[in-house]
Amino acid sequence: MQKISPFLWFDTQAEEAANFYVSVFPNSRILSVNRYEGGHVPEREGQVLVVEFELFGEHFMALNGGPEYKFTEATSFMVHCETQEEVDRYWSMLTDGGKEIACGWLSDKYGLCWQITPTMLSEMLMHEDRAKAGRVFAAMMQMVKIDIPTLEAAAAGP
Repeated sequence: MQKISPFLWFDTQAEEAANFYVSVFPNSRILSVNRYEGGHVPEREGQVLVVEFELFGEHFMALNGGPEYKFTEATSFMVHCETQEEVDRYWSMLTDGGKEIACGWLSDKYGLCWQITPTMLSEMLMHEDRAKAGRVFAAMMQMVKIDIPTLEAAAAGP
Protein backbone atom coordinates (compact mmCIF):
# COMPACT_ATOMS: atom_id res chain seq x y z
CA MET A 1 0.00 0.00 0.00
CA GLN A 2 1.20 3.52 -0.73
CA LYS A 3 2.42 5.56 2.27
CA ILE A 4 0.10 8.52 1.65
CA SER A 5 -3.49 8.17 0.41
CA PRO A 6 -6.04 10.88 -0.32
CA PHE A 7 -8.93 10.76 2.16
CA LEU A 8 -11.98 12.64 0.84
CA TRP A 9 -14.80 13.93 3.06
CA PHE A 10 -18.28 13.91 1.50
CA ASP A 11 -21.64 14.72 3.04
CA THR A 12 -23.52 11.59 1.89
CA GLN A 13 -22.20 10.92 -1.64
CA ALA A 14 -18.99 8.93 -0.98
CA GLU A 15 -20.16 5.75 -2.71
CA GLU A 16 -21.77 7.62 -5.62
CA ALA A 17 -18.62 9.71 -6.10
CA ALA A 18 -16.28 6.70 -5.88
CA ASN A 19 -18.36 4.84 -8.48
CA PHE A 20 -18.27 7.92 -10.73
CA TYR A 21 -14.48 8.32 -10.45
CA VAL A 22 -13.95 4.60 -11.10
CA SER A 23 -16.03 5.00 -14.29
CA VAL A 24 -13.91 7.97 -15.45
CA PHE A 25 -10.39 6.60 -14.97
CA PRO A 26 -8.91 3.33 -16.30
CA ASN A 27 -7.23 0.83 -13.99
CA SER A 28 -9.71 1.81 -11.27
CA ARG A 29 -11.97 -0.16 -8.96
CA ILE A 30 -13.97 -0.15 -5.74
CA LEU A 31 -12.08 -2.07 -3.04
CA SER A 32 -14.60 -2.03 -0.19
CA VAL A 33 -17.70 -0.32 1.15
CA ASN A 34 -18.12 -0.12 4.92
CA ARG A 35 -21.37 0.90 6.60
CA TYR A 36 -22.33 2.58 9.85
CA GLU A 37 -23.22 -0.17 12.31
CA GLY A 38 -23.21 -0.98 16.00
CA GLY A 39 -25.52 1.84 17.04
CA HIS A 40 -22.74 4.45 17.28
CA VAL A 41 -24.63 6.83 14.98
CA PRO A 42 -28.22 5.50 15.07
CA GLU A 43 -29.57 7.91 12.44
CA ARG A 44 -26.99 6.61 9.93
CA GLU A 45 -27.24 2.89 10.76
CA GLY A 46 -26.74 0.84 7.57
CA GLN A 47 -25.68 3.84 5.46
CA VAL A 48 -22.27 3.98 3.78
CA LEU A 49 -19.50 5.19 6.09
CA VAL A 50 -16.26 4.69 4.09
CA VAL A 51 -15.49 3.60 0.54
CA GLU A 52 -12.01 2.43 -0.41
CA PHE A 53 -11.19 2.66 -4.09
CA GLU A 54 -8.33 2.87 -6.58
CA LEU A 55 -7.86 5.35 -9.42
CA PHE A 56 -5.10 4.48 -11.87
CA GLY A 57 -4.04 1.91 -9.28
CA GLU A 58 -3.65 4.59 -6.54
CA HIS A 59 -5.48 4.09 -3.24
CA PHE A 60 -8.19 6.58 -2.15
CA MET A 61 -10.71 6.63 0.67
CA ALA A 62 -14.02 8.48 0.79
CA LEU A 63 -15.98 9.18 3.97
CA ASN A 64 -19.59 10.16 4.43
CA GLY A 65 -18.85 12.53 7.28
CA GLY A 66 -21.70 14.99 6.97
CA PRO A 67 -22.09 18.53 5.64
CA GLU A 68 -19.53 20.25 7.90
CA TYR A 69 -16.65 20.38 5.38
CA LYS A 70 -16.54 21.22 1.67
CA PHE A 71 -13.87 20.86 -1.00
CA THR A 72 -12.11 24.02 -2.23
CA GLU A 73 -9.71 24.91 -5.02
CA ALA A 74 -6.94 24.86 -2.40
CA THR A 75 -6.64 21.11 -3.00
CA SER A 76 -6.87 19.47 -6.41
CA PHE A 77 -5.83 16.33 -8.24
CA MET A 78 -3.72 16.76 -11.36
CA VAL A 79 -4.43 14.38 -14.21
CA HIS A 80 -1.47 14.16 -16.61
CA CYS A 81 -2.67 13.78 -20.20
CA GLU A 82 -0.64 12.82 -23.27
CA THR A 83 -3.04 14.03 -26.00
CA GLN A 84 -5.72 16.62 -26.63
CA GLU A 85 -8.23 13.79 -26.95
CA GLU A 86 -7.37 12.66 -23.42
CA VAL A 87 -7.67 16.25 -22.12
CA ASP A 88 -11.05 16.59 -23.85
CA ARG A 89 -12.34 13.25 -22.51
CA TYR A 90 -11.50 13.92 -18.86
CA TRP A 91 -12.64 17.54 -19.13
CA SER A 92 -16.01 16.52 -20.55
CA MET A 93 -16.63 13.77 -18.00
CA LEU A 94 -15.51 15.72 -14.94
CA THR A 95 -17.23 19.02 -15.81
CA ASP A 96 -20.58 17.26 -16.41
CA GLY A 97 -22.57 18.67 -13.50
CA GLY A 98 -19.51 20.57 -12.27
CA LYS A 99 -17.92 23.85 -13.31
CA GLU A 100 -15.01 25.04 -15.37
CA ILE A 101 -12.56 27.24 -13.47
CA ALA A 102 -9.41 28.37 -15.37
CA CYS A 103 -6.05 27.19 -16.71
CA GLY A 104 -7.09 23.53 -16.83
CA TRP A 105 -8.80 23.55 -13.41
CA LEU A 106 -12.34 22.35 -12.87
CA SER A 107 -14.65 21.40 -10.05
CA ASP A 108 -16.66 18.21 -10.53
CA LYS A 109 -20.30 17.68 -9.50
CA TYR A 110 -19.16 16.78 -5.97
CA GLY A 111 -17.07 19.94 -5.60
CA LEU A 112 -13.72 18.12 -5.87
CA CYS A 113 -11.15 20.06 -7.93
CA TRP A 114 -9.08 18.61 -10.73
CA GLN A 115 -6.35 19.92 -13.03
CA ILE A 116 -6.54 18.35 -16.47
CA THR A 117 -3.01 19.00 -17.69
CA PRO A 118 -1.04 17.93 -20.76
CA THR A 119 2.32 16.47 -19.71
CA MET A 120 4.05 18.67 -22.28
CA LEU A 121 2.81 21.82 -20.51
CA SER A 122 5.29 21.63 -17.63
CA GLU A 123 8.10 20.94 -20.11
CA MET A 124 7.10 24.04 -22.08
CA LEU A 125 6.82 26.17 -18.94
CA MET A 126 10.29 25.07 -17.80
CA HIS A 127 11.91 25.49 -21.22
CA GLU A 128 15.37 27.08 -21.15
CA ASP A 129 14.18 29.65 -23.69
CA ARG A 130 12.40 31.89 -21.18
CA ALA A 131 10.67 33.91 -23.94
CA LYS A 132 9.15 30.68 -25.27
CA ALA A 133 8.11 29.66 -21.74
CA GLY A 134 6.61 33.13 -21.22
CA ARG A 135 4.52 32.90 -24.40
CA VAL A 136 3.22 29.47 -23.32
CA PHE A 137 2.38 30.79 -19.84
CA ALA A 138 0.56 33.80 -21.31
CA ALA A 139 -1.43 31.53 -23.64
CA MET A 140 -2.31 29.15 -20.80
CA MET A 141 -3.54 32.04 -18.64
CA GLN A 142 -6.14 32.85 -21.33
CA MET A 143 -7.52 29.30 -21.34
CA VAL A 144 -10.16 27.53 -19.33
CA LYS A 145 -9.65 24.03 -20.78
CA ILE A 146 -6.07 23.54 -21.95
CA ASP A 147 -5.69 23.44 -25.73
CA ILE A 148 -2.46 21.76 -26.83
CA PRO A 149 -2.36 23.16 -30.42
CA THR A 150 -2.69 26.70 -29.04
CA LEU A 151 0.16 26.08 -26.59
CA GLU A 152 2.31 24.67 -29.39
CA ALA A 153 1.60 27.73 -31.53
CA ALA A 154 2.53 30.01 -28.63
CA ALA A 155 5.76 28.06 -28.11
CA ALA A 156 6.65 28.40 -31.79
CA GLY A 157 6.33 32.15 -31.52
CA PRO A 158 5.24 34.86 -33.90
